[in-house]
Amino acid sequence: MNKCLLIIGTISLLIFGGLSGCIQKSIIEGTGAIRYIDLEGGFYGIISDTSFFGFNSFDPINLPLEFQEDGLRVKFKARILWNQVSIHMWGLIVKIIEIEQLD
Repeated sequence: MNKCLLIIGTISLLIFGGLSGCIQKSIIEGTGAIRYIDLEGGFYGIISDTSFFGFNSFDPINLPLEFQEDGLRVKFKARILWNQVSIHMWGLIVKIIEIEQLD
C-alpha cells in the first residue's frame, strides 16, 4: 500500500510539476480580432479564434498603436504573463512578441 502511494505521489509530482513549468512559460500563437473593450476607461484586447488554457480573451500590455483598431484581424505570438494583474479585469495578460495584420 505504501509503495503504491509513493508511486502515485511521484507520478503526480512529475506531471503537475512539469505542467506548471510549461504553463508559466506559455507562448501562444494564433489569429484573432482586436476589440475595443469599454471597461475601466477603455482598452484594446485580442479575441482569439482558438482558446489557450481555456481562454480566448487576451489583454496585451504592449499592443502597438497601429494595431489599436476595433475589428482589425491579426496574427499574433505572445507570452502569457501568469504573474501579472491588471485593473482591466478582462482576459489573460500577455506580452506581444510578434503581431501582423491579416487581410
